[in-house]
Amino acid sequence: MDISNEHFATPSGLPEIALLAQGFSMCAHRNQRRKYEDAPYIVHCERVARTVAEYTDDANVIAAAFMHDVLEDTEVTAEEMRRVFGDAITDFVLEVTDVSRPSDGVRAVRKEKDKDHLAKSSAGGATIKLADLIDNAIGIAANDKGFAPVYLREAEALLPVLKHGDKRLWERARDTLAAAREQLEARAS
Repeated sequence: MDISNEHFATPSGLPEIALLAQGFSMCAHRNQRRKYEDAPYIVHCERVARTVAEYTDDANVIAAAFMHDVLEDTEVTAEEMRRVFGDAITDFVLEVTDVSRPSDGVRAVRKEKDKDHLAKSSAGGATIKLADLIDNAIGIAANDKGFAPVYLREAEALLPVLKHGDKRLWERARDTLAAAREQLEARAS
């Protein structure tokens, strides 16, 4: 693995705890690849963290952004994360981790349960989720025209419960989702 590759570039000026979280996330996601691009999964985590860092200098929020998918998509437990990173960072990650399970029913029911969970998030948690929506919307709209309308509808439904996140990032997320929808409609016609 070539760690000098741009996929592993670290944003300059990040707090040490965020750099540790980046490494932790890289290890946790080490065998995963992005679905729509030939890249290690960590590139998504890094883009989310970079976006978050454009809107806040809160080291705990940036660190949690690097690890936002660790509990949802890897074998790492909240207890393990808490032992390494403490309560504040782990709690941010838990706020943005889907709580629904396949046994909860059809996708619409699961997404409603996850939306209710996100509505209870802190401003930091909402900010992380907004950055996640932006990165996912761009990738999905560009690469999966079949699933993109479903994803964009679900993402747009989350915006009202994420208004307590960073206001400028919320507006960016709204605009990104609208542009992704326009891109899809343009390709369809």
